[in-house]
Amino acid sequence: MGVFETVLVVNGGPVELSRHLARLRRTLAEVYDEGLPPGAEEELRHAAEGISLGRLRLTVAPGEDRLRHDLLAGGVVPEAVFPARGARLQSHRVKGGRGVHKWVDRRGMEHPENGAGQLICDGDELLEAGWANLFAIREETLWTPPLDSRILAGTARAAILEIAAAEGIDAQERPIRAQDLLTAEETFLTNSIRGVEPATALDDAPLPGSGPLSRRLADALRRRWGLPADPAPHKAAATAPKQSQLSH
Repeated sequence: MGVFETVLVVNGGPVELSRHLARLRRTLAEVYDEGLPPGAEEELRHAAEGISLGRLRLTVAPGEDRLRHDLLAGGVVPEAVFPARGARLQSHRVKGGRGVHKWVDRRGMEHPENGAGQLICDGDELLEAGWANLFAIREETLWTPPLDSRILAGTARAAILEIAAAEGIDAQERPIRAQDLLTAEETFLTNSIRGVEPATALDDAPLPGSGPLSRRLADALRRRWGLPADPAPHKAAATAPKQSQLSH
């Protein structure tokens, strides 16, 4: 069914475009032994012009005799970018994870409207949310699962690690298990459209969500993406939702 990239657009500029296209090119080379279809990047850049806040989805799939590409523009609700509402995670075991490619068929991996969604696990390791990469902060150190054959190399994940390095924040790519997340000081997710999103529950158990360090990283990512400062600064989504709301 093909592969795709979804790119945030801010004031006519596609955010982290070079990283999105580099990931797509790697996938096309590995899966189809082909490159990016001619004209796809130029179409995307042109489509971004005049969009103040939105997203573009570039899909590449096999055609009759060569790869074809389609470009779809969509809106983004401002509240969905760096959302204050926390995500409630439910463990979903997938042996070997979902892999490194962003397939069109991502059933079960979308961010649900009710704020609850899958946290993909392999054995006792927590890999990624269905729509985002996973981070924890423990003793002022940033933890995130390592890039291997099991998870998507998120563009926002890479940006957060670059920001951490620039600001002197210790970051480690290492396996994360449930107890690591439950005893962390801060827990959050990263996504190329949603930015930084607090993670507030795992399998009905409360998680801390945002804190000073994750908000600092989020503020820096906002600036990098050309977004205005948080209109409600340092308002953490750290309270656990009621158990009856955890329906996923």
